[in-house]
Amino acid sequence: MIPRYTLPEMAAVWSDQAKLRHWLRIEVLACEGWARLGRIPPEDLAEIKANAVVPTPERVEEIERVTNHDVAAFVQAAAGPIGPAGRWIHFGLTSSDLLDTALALQMREAADLILAKLEGLLSVVIRRALEHRDTICIGRTHGVHAEPTTFGHKLALWAFELDRDRERLRRAREAVGVGKLSGVVGTYSQVDPAVEEYVCAQLGLRPAEAASQVIQRDVHAEYVWALAATAATLEKVATEIRHLARTEVREVQEPFGEGQKGSSAMPHKRNPVVSERICGLARVVRANLQAALEDVALWHERDISHSSVERVILPDSTIAVDYVLHLATGLIGGLVVFPERMRTNMDSTGGLFFSQRVLSALIDAGVSRDDAYGAVQRAAADSWERGLPFRERVWEEVEPTGVMSKEDLWGLFVLGPFVEHLDDVFARLEKLEVSEPAPGGNGRG
Repeated sequence: MIPRYTLPEMAAVWSDQAKLRHWLRIEVLACEGWARLGRIPPEDLAEIKANAVVPTPERVEEIERVTNHDVAAFVQAAAGPIGPAGRWIHFGLTSSDLLDTALALQMREAADLILAKLEGLLSVVIRRALEHRDTICIGRTHGVHAEPTTFGHKLALWAFELDRDRERLRRAREAVGVGKLSGVVGTYSQVDPAVEEYVCAQLGLRPAEAASQVIQRDVHAEYVWALAATAATLEKVATEIRHLARTEVREVQEPFGEGQKGSSAMPHKRNPVVSERICGLARVVRANLQAALEDVALWHERDISHSSVERVILPDSTIAVDYVLHLATGLIGGLVVFPERMRTNMDSTGGLFFSQRVLSALIDAGVSRDDAYGAVQRAAADSWERGLPFRERVWEEVEPTGVMSKEDLWGLFVLGPFVEHLDDVFARLEKLEVSEPAPGGNGRG
């Protein structure tokens, strides 16, 4: 991922130096495991632990220009400073023992950063939902006015979906917490299973139940799926904000900082650029899921087709989700809401959104559903086309039937019943467990 969208903590997780540090730790732990079995002499282990240093990425790259193999280059660079005992580095192991176990540690660290930001965003969304639990606005289906809801209800929907994303990410973090030190085809032909058990225990990983030369890639695909699902939720949120921020709607506005410019040419512009950036990066993460799924099918006990893919999609996906969570926290926390504009938009149809209440009342009064629907539909169409108040036009349909007084009809045109049962939703919302919000911001586009 380009530096523009990369936050420092996540960049550190995927740095070459961090990867090499994990590799060396695994190698030294493997030597400890062998020593516990009596295979490596205590004095050699002491020499290894005293002299092992993480080689620089530059040194590994220098050797790799000759070996054309990154792990072989690392083993040479790591073993050299140790002295004679360096011969035990990588003993009985294959490259993927190192690569896959270290990758599990990196994915777990990345998940921890993402989960912390997700907790923060969830806290902000819940706070804004409760703030606007009674802010009436029109609900839209197919982009067309339906019935009233509240802006807090919209936010509550997002909160519960983020909660599900949180659970998916937790499960994915657990799924990828698997290590593997079982050799070239996973049969432990050159390494004792006790070494694998010891190393994984020290790293807080589970030994793979079974492996070929690699940990099976369904768990990696599950991890990217959880990232993609989270990105999809954030795109959903951002898309709604973009629609509501349109000039013709103008029910919300992204935070706009002092000195910020919305356009290089038009000084009046306040564009939803943060929401658009979230939508764009969500596309990248979703696209990466396809590649992750294709990595599941490898030739026989392993080929290398997954490796180049993962070097791109795993850092990029975690970096992108980390960044858009950061953006979304600042976006929702600073979102400007215009309740008066919401009410104006809601009233712009002359009360057409009361049509179902009138329909139900007529059915309650004994009118057949087809007759009631036809009467209300005629009134609604005429009201919309001629700009008439709906309740006056529908009375013209109702009065000849004698099934309802004008006073009773007029009594249907109140907002309370549309949202009176939302207290149950907000009661459930208040029960969600969240931590304190992480700092968020608008970042750069």
